[in-house]
Amino acid sequence: MSKTAQNKAEYTKSASSTDDKVVILKKVTEISDDHIGTATDTPLRPDAFELSNEEKRLRIAAHFRSIMETLGLDLTDDSLSGTPDRVAKMYVEEIFSGLNPENKPRISLFENKYKYKQMLVEKDITFHSFCEHHFVPIVGKAHLAYMSGGKVIGLSKLNRIVQYYAKRPQVQERMTIQISKELKEVLQTEDVAVVLDAAHMCVQCRGVQDVNSSTITSEYSGRFVDADTRREFLNYIQYKTT
Repeated sequence: MSKTAQNKAEYTKSASSTDDKVVILKKVTEISDDHIGTATDTPLRPDAFELSNEEKRLRIAAHFRSIMETLGLDLTDDSLSGTPDRVAKMYVEEIFSGLNPENKPRISLFENKYKYKQMLVEKDITFHSFCEHHFVPIVGKAHLAYMSGGKVIGLSKLNRIVQYYAKRPQVQERMTIQISKELKEVLQTEDVAVVLDAAHMCVQCRGVQDVNSSTITSEYSGRFVDADTRREFLNYIQYKTT
């Protein structure tokens, strides 16, 4: 159990009144603001896929309706009446569809018949994800590279791998590692590099409200651990393309 979960369980155990629950919420918020990390796998319960997509949509719509009503919004207004259903559909079928392993891209590899031995770089892959701490957007670009171990992959599949791991509540560090692990497994090579450069709305729209900063994370393995090889890759992703 993570430190956050342990503390939350400890606080909740002693709650006996509404005032106690307010104190618990304050303490848990303070802990989560520290952005305590978890394992490289997205934290999912064992029963995460017992409900159908339709059942999930119905439950999410009901909960979101309650949130809107609690905020004082008038759901009889034409502009708001369909919002709970729209949000539920968006969560399940679009922005969090990467939680469902059935949506994992099917990857086909091809023999490297042309004996290409240098790095292949796919840069500026735009992705949209959501911060798991505040459920607000993360918008960025991914830069990937690999050296063939005998197999090559269709270029669009690199984009699809990025999108799959982006479409879930995320932490950028975890997403970087997940993409790297997937590429190494699929391509059957350790020679993989991943760099993500993203803006986090939890920084821009709340808290410190810094609209100019971005976050860069990287994961290098195999030959990309070598400083010269890594420098070559970083130079490539700086190139301007037409």
